[in-house]
Amino acid sequence: MSPTGQGTPLPQALASWLDRHAEALDTSADLAAQVVPQLAQAGLFGRGVPAELGGRGGTVGDAIDAIAAVAERSLTAAFVFWGHRTFIEYLLKSPNEAVRERWLGAMLRGERGGATGLSNAMKYLSGIEALQIDATATAGGWRLDGGLAWVTNLRKEGFVAAAAVTAPDGAPPAVVAFAGDSAGVTRSADLNLLALRGSNTAAVQLANVRLDAADVIAPDARAWLPGVRPAFLGMQCAMSVGLARASLAAAQQRAPDVRGLAARATALQDALASHAHALREGAIDGRFVKDAAPLFRLRIGLAELVQDAALLELQASGGRAYLLDHDPNFARRWREAAFVPIVTPSLTQLQIELEKRAAAGGA
Repeated sequence: MSPTGQGTPLPQALASWLDRHAEALDTSADLAAQVVPQLAQAGLFGRGVPAELGGRGGTVGDAIDAIAAVAERSLTAAFVFWGHRTFIEYLLKSPNEAVRERWLGAMLRGERGGATGLSNAMKYLSGIEALQIDATATAGGWRLDGGLAWVTNLRKEGFVAAAAVTAPDGAPPAVVAFAGDSAGVTRSADLNLLALRGSNTAAVQLANVRLDAADVIAPDARAWLPGVRPAFLGMQCAMSVGLARASLAAAQQRAPDVRGLAARATALQDALASHAHALREGAIDGRFVKDAAPLFRLRIGLAELVQDAALLELQASGGRAYLLDHDPNFARRWREAAFVPIVTPSLTQLQIELEKRAAAGGA
């Protein structure tokens, strides 16, 4: 079971592996190659994927639960899980059966890393950023040129990434998939991150990369992205749910020794449970497709709960939190918590988007 007794139980072999290696996954890339195979062996990539397509059935809520359970033990592994499972969701939501047939099996088996690559697209959808990759028509399809500055799960052993691209001849921007071993694709060295260093996070450049019709995930990004955004953000929010649970569990273990903290821990845990329930139910019933604002507010609220939980864990531990031999997991969770507000879409971007929507509604 999870450390807090909540959420989805993980297979014991995976739970033990994450517990042993959480610190190494956060601070180095030594085990980066093992994360996807470990998650695949545990069958987690099939959660919420129809059985007839090779998955384990269920809904996107099951994927959210699984990512949260992994995040309780390692945000690095959960970050990789989110990127990979989100790419799988793109294949499931694609109207192009050819791209699904080409990559879904390999993704479920963990043979390649799946990289969402759509942070740029989500910013584009909100009018924050222009698309960074251009597509030019060729005799056999398209040619891609451009790059993405920050993509997770670009496995050195092989990856496939999604990206939104400008389309030729005045067509709407499209969402495509490109493989890391395609001619013209160049992966940078791992980004020099403060934490989550085992997540295979890097930049990628594309120069004269050729695509065919079976590489198109969605021919109209503007029409398709709002439908997939709830899964993108919902599974991303699962990282916050798991991390907050872990910090609150640690705080509650120490709270009886610190006057007044037990009640605060209980209040935060109640708020977290309420947010997690709303997240799961909204992702399942489709309400966030029609109205994304409540999902944005959940993302903001969960990020704030992560910060509150980390601070409560620090206060419950006191000065002992600065002693690595007391509990090294606190320092890791503190670094992990610093990442939550800035992962795209960042809290600042979401707050700007909510303000724009409020102004438009008032007008």
